[in-house]
Amino acid sequence: MSVLSVLPRPIIAAPMAGGPSTPALAAAVSAAGGLGFLAAGMISADRLAADVAEVRTRTDRPFGVNVFLPDANGGAVDAVAVRAYAERLAPEARRHGVTLGEPVGGDDAYPEKLAALLADPVPVVSFVFGLPDLAAVAALRERGTEVWATVTSPDAASEAVGLGVDAVVVQGTEAGGHRGGLPDDDDYGVLSLLRLVAARCDRPLVAAGGIADGAGVAAVLTAGAAAAQVGTAFLRCPEAGTSPMHRAAVAGTAPTALTRAFTGKRARGVVNDFLRRHDGSAPVGYPQVLHLTRPLLAAAKGSGDASVANLWAGQAHALATETPAGDLVAELTAGARAALTAAVERSGAWG
Repeated sequence: MSVLSVLPRPIIAAPMAGGPSTPALAAAVSAAGGLGFLAAGMISADRLAADVAEVRTRTDRPFGVNVFLPDANGGAVDAVAVRAYAERLAPEARRHGVTLGEPVGGDDAYPEKLAALLADPVPVVSFVFGLPDLAAVAALRERGTEVWATVTSPDAASEAVGLGVDAVVVQGTEAGGHRGGLPDDDDYGVLSLLRLVAARCDRPLVAAGGIADGAGVAAVLTAGAAAAQVGTAFLRCPEAGTSPMHRAAVAGTAPTALTRAFTGKRARGVVNDFLRRHDGSAPVGYPQVLHLTRPLLAAAKGSGDASVANLWAGQAHALATETPAGDLVAELTAGARAALTAAVERSGAWG
């Protein structure tokens, strides 16, 4: 029996790497009947193991871990373009009193994290930035772990099903943070992508992107999703590790945009001065650009400079509220139920 089939409430907390996802947030969502997720991206395997252990001390409900897949092409990038971008950013770094990082590649310790999750299995492991290989899917499933794949196109969904995954996370372009599929330039909205994937995929679907209230949850449930994956709406929860300036940006009404300016991979965030200045010049190059900008972004975060920091958020960020995570799960569920009831009542007027 799958985790989704026994989930009391159809709410999944999206894994938000870089600080917002915490064991406290994941545990609170799971304890409330949703499915909490830990973000394994950009942390060590030891830190991941510690986070998993902490969630288990806080709840006995199922939870998941999200893993960044390494670049299948070995991280090859246009080195000349990356160097030119470094030269462009050097004045910004000097103004903040830091030196830009080395634009190196890397696999985000993927082998070590996979080994840790095989040695100490969790209920669900989801993947972003591509699709896991057959061996990883089989090994995780043999240990009782469900495998979920994140896709941004119908073709990728079909490929994921061929690998034997248990569920498919369908991420629309409205979603905050990094695009979860490969290539990262697919720009399907969540509803159209959900319907296209449902037409060719026999796995449970999880919808992600721009879902921040009960009516949004209801919309994707009626469009074929088994659950809604919600990220930005949890950023203002007290359990989240979101910085004060990030919380303030999410609470505002500024527009968002997809950009490579911060990490070399398209990600959606609140538009600020850094994004405006550098979006058109940023090369394709993850994680090289991420390593390049990391000292600058850390300095901006430390000083509270929202004009430079990356402020990941989805298009519906203005709907996020300062609500405890467990209460938010209940509110989203009740709101979805009310929206579905209202829709049925409205349809009755059609005769």
